[in-house]
This record gives sequence, structure tokens and C-alpha cells, in this order.
Amino acid sequence: MSQVHDAAFWDERYSSSAAIWSGKPNPHLVSGAIDLTPGKALDVGSGEGADAIWLAAAGWEVTAVDHSQVALARSAEHAAQAGDDVAARISWEQADVTDWEPGEGIYDLVSAQFMHLPSALRIPLFARLAASVAPGGSLLVVGHNLSDRETPVRGHFDADSFWAGADIVASLDPDAWDVLANTSPGRTVVHEGAEHAINDTVVHARRKV
Repeated sequence: MSQVHDAAFWDERYSSSAAIWSGKPNPHLVSGAIDLTPGKALDVGSGEGADAIWLAAAGWEVTAVDHSQVALARSAEHAAQAGDDVAARISWEQADVTDWEPGEGIYDLVSAQFMHLPSALRIPLFARLAASVAPGGSLLVVGHNLSDRETPVRGHFDADSFWAGADIVASLDPDAWDVLANTSPGRTVVHEGAEHAINDTVVHARRKV
């Protein structure tokens, strides 16, 4: 059965270490957003804030949403360290994204990086995120590729948390969206002292004006 971790789980996990993630923005966000005109951005599952801070430093007005209040407090500290101008462009919001409503037609960029949710929750969440993109705006969704379900570095994830780009593309009305990227780029990660080749799933779509 798929497991969904609650806010208490994530608060405890973030409290267990001074840093869970690398502190660097996700590379697919950087490559997908680097040429976009800054506007309003939504960062879903913002973790320790690296993506939101990178976006704010690039001129975006960012709403960053996460389950964990501990993560959000840490993120706010990181943003303050990046400078008052960066911190002022980020709004930190605690929410359970499995039933959270972001609103419709609001954001020029919606980014969801590695949301490890079962399909029963992930599919409606992604539909709500797509609906929140403004005309001319971008939806950027990144996750673990289906091909990685049996790899040692991904073995602790439930099989239902992996998905294919085609699933996202099929959910987008072709009359309303242009799909700019549907790729499975590879990279190398280190897990328990060993290098592993993995693949991500990256979908970047733009809502038509």
C-alpha cells in the first residue's frame, strides 16, 4: 500500500539534521526557467527553499508551499541570508498539498520537483497545478522515471510514486497547452558510497494565450 507521510513525519525528518538536501536548486528547474520572463511563481514541495530562493534571486515573486513548518522556517532563514531583496519576494506557506487548492490561472510558472505521491493523490494534484497556470505561463513537473523503480538508490520509494511523462502530457488539453519538453534525462548520483545511473522524468508545458 502506498504511504503518504504527514506533516509530523516531515517535521521530524527535517529536525533530525541541519540539512536534508544539497542547498542547490534543482537543475531541471534552472534549465527550464532560465530563459523565462520572471513573474509569479509557485514552488510546490519547497523543502529547504533552494528552488524558491533561486527563483526570487532571478526576479520572480514566489509562493513556496510545503507540508513541514520546520522546513519552511529553515527556508526563511536561508532566504534572509540571501538578502532582503530575495527574502521579500518569497511567501512561505504551510499546506498539505494532497488537498490544497492553489487557485486557477494565477501563476506564470508552476514548479513541482520530485513529488513522491501515490497516483490517487498525484494525478488530481497535478491537475490542480495545471489549472493554476496563467495563460502564457509554464508548468514544470519533474519526478523519478519509471525505469528507476528497481534501482537500489530508488528502492525505498513506493512503485506507485513513479510516473511517465506521457501520463502528464495525456492529461493536458492540446488545444490549451504546448508541450515544450517530455524527456527522461540521465544523471549519476552517489548512494551509500556507490555511484548509480538514474533517470528523471521532466515535463515542461506552456499554457496557450
